[in-house]
Amino acid sequence: MIKNEAMFKLSYGLFILTANENGKDNGCIINTATQVTDSPKRITIAVNKNNYTCGMIERTKKFTISVLSQEATFDMIKRFGFASGKDTDKFSGYNDHYRTENGTFFICEQTNAYISCSVTDMIDCGSHILFISDVTEAETLSDVPSVTYQYYFDNIKPKPEQVKKKGYVCKICGYVYEGEELPEDFICPLCKHGAEDFEPIK
Repeated sequence: MIKNEAMFKLSYGLFILTANENGKDNGCIINTATQVTDSPKRITIAVNKNNYTCGMIERTKKFTISVLSQEATFDMIKRFGFASGKDTDKFSGYNDHYRTENGTFFICEQTNAYISCSVTDMIDCGSHILFISDVTEAETLSDVPSVTYQYYFDNIKPKPEQVKKKGYVCKICGYVYEGEELPEDFICPLCKHGAEDFEPIK
């Protein structure tokens, strides 16, 4: 079943992207999901190639997005945004997750909707893969508002510690790069965002 209310939640900022391949589950945080057509319901997502989840989706052509709500904690974002899934079971300790019809997990805890998809096309965009996908399932889980970037910065993300050295700080997770100049192709080792999401430490 595809509910329009769940599709509306895509307007906001942070999502947990989940995939499954050969019995292995993995997930990561993404911030790009856009509905592009209404009939059929089709969305696009962009996923960094360095992320383990990206390869799983390339091969299986299936994924689910869980839309983070304002109940989301920084611990949840750390688990899915900062750790590699190669050697970590990111779902360990979370009892409140279920498989969708396409076999991938959605997470009830701290999310307000899930959207499952089947990939119809992939475009290599350099550092990212753009997945064009048909929605196969979409359900609303709660009326708690979605996390906007402003809400994340103001209420969830810890404030970075004052650093006296010169450098740059990741606006997404707070990682500090120490150095005079940030390379243009730098990828944050924690949240995997690129140099465009860093700002100079003042």
